[in-house]
Amino acid sequence: MEFDFTKTEATELLERRKAIAEESNTAKGEALDALEHELDAINAELESRKAEEAKRNEIRAAVAAGAGDVVEEKTFKEERNNKMNITELRTSADYINAFANYVKTGNDAECRALLSENVQSPLVGSVPVPTFVEGIVAEALRESKIMSRVRKAYAKGNVKVGFELSAPIATAHAEGGDPQTEEALQLGIVTLVPETLKKWVSISDEALDSMSGEEYLRYIYSEISRKIIKAEEKKVVDAILAAPQTATATAPAVAKLTITTAGVGDFINARALLSSEAEDLVIIATPAQYAEYKTLALASSFAFDPFEGIEVLFSDYATMPIIGDLRGVMANYPNGDAVQFKYDDATLMTSDLVRVLGRKPVAIGVVGNKYFAKIGA
Repeated sequence: MEFDFTKTEATELLERRKAIAEESNTAKGEALDALEHELDAINAELESRKAEEAKRNEIRAAVAAGAGDVVEEKTFKEERNNKMNITELRTSADYINAFANYVKTGNDAECRALLSENVQSPLVGSVPVPTFVEGIVAEALRESKIMSRVRKAYAKGNVKVGFELSAPIATAHAEGGDPQTEEALQLGIVTLVPETLKKWVSISDEALDSMSGEEYLRYIYSEISRKIIKAEEKKVVDAILAAPQTATATAPAVAKLTITTAGVGDFINARALLSSEAEDLVIIATPAQYAEYKTLALASSFAFDPFEGIEVLFSDYATMPIIGDLRGVMANYPNGDAVQFKYDDATLMTSDLVRVLGRKPVAIGVVGNKYFAKIGA
């Protein structure tokens, strides 16, 4: 029996290979022989594809080094008479280079042409980033100890989030007892309005000329993602510090412990001002504020922990220490985690530098009532 997998997606072959391994546990006789035969054919096809790709890479490297004549290679579609799925295309060198050119020029025609020619389903909306770029942005968010803890939404436009302005606790009703009066629940509504965060990086012309498409994208996405997330962290801290001490119909309350000098019980007393729903507590402070409280502990030979074992997150924007649960903040990304770029090779031309501006709309606000307390004069 002959097997021809030349028109089968690589992902389907890998899935079938996994299924064969499971089926082989119960198969016997001729059925087991057929499975083994099919497995051998799949392995041979996968190895053939791997060898073909290695050969193509070898040719590309040789041509790039100046060897031989440039020969137009057949695309994967021409060789296999089969279209890729979008995941495969987004990991391809051709698409990565096309996307890098799109970032530089603002023209996405090359990306859209590759998508139209190679992907089975038509593209709707903006062109997708290469797969590895999503990983860079996601990793930057995970590494932020502040942004990794806030609630997130991805809704278009403004977002309205309700919170309990005031409400009694649930009442007990005995069977057959008098009807209970409906609780007097008052709701407030926070409206999160997106603003565009803008950050830029500069690259020398010399470095830019030596970068491949992937190296270029890794650099600008890593640098700009890091800077934008720092800006998001500032918006979180600013929102907490700017919140009123008494809740209104449009803003939850952030309590304040008023002090004149730092004391060993400050965070204990501030914690008492929080709602019982604020459970996953952190402290946000500058390095100087942290040192001030650690000095109090040092003076007593560390007889106490002024932070009560709560994790301290550092932020240069915390003009006064904060204690609370970051789930009481929401960040809405109307365009998702995507960063839009503007390429500027004119402003710093005389310095042989190119600027890349990254833009990302986001709305950040406090949405939890008494989820935070700030400590200060």
